[in-house]
Amino acid sequence: MRNTLVLNASYEPLSTVSLQRAVVLVLQDKAVVEQAHPLRVVRATGLSVPVPRVIRLQRYVRVPFRQRAPWSRRGVLVRDQHLCAYCGRRATTVDHLVPKSRGGADSWLNTVAACAEDNQRKADRTPEQAQMVLLRRPFEPTPEASLMLALGLRAGEAGELADWLPQPVSVSASQPVPA
Repeated sequence: MRNTLVLNASYEPLSTVSLQRAVVLVLQDKAVVEQAHPLRVVRATGLSVPVPRVIRLQRYVRVPFRQRAPWSRRGVLVRDQHLCAYCGRRATTVDHLVPKSRGGADSWLNTVAACAEDNQRKADRTPEQAQMVLLRRPFEPTPEASLMLALGLRAGEAGELADWLPQPVSVSASQPVPA
């Protein structure tokens, strides 16, 4: 199941949360359900809550203006769709192209998703030194694109969430590395 979109009290998209966190926010009267799944309900003893797709916070949360999406390990895995940048299999780790021990930073352009085998094979080397080829270049997603990726959506898949998302929304796809 996809995450739930969280809107500020002013209807601006803020972030995404898990279904469990969304239900807790609604039950604590910290948020209201703006859009629910039409056929799904979370039930407990004496309680029935529609499965929220979009919730809105009751109180306004001041958020500093962000021109860049904050880097995170989870964000790199989501950006790369949990696919290894070296072999294309399921990725569970994040690899630094320039290793941290050699001054490499935790940044969007220096990290890629990798399977554990390829991450260990590359070890403390650059891809060129390890003679490993990247299937796609890392890129820095925009804040809007990182929100779409966190929701599990690609460009054109916004569907019923389109009214709540920033316009226009464009998600940069990983670009293949020229041979």
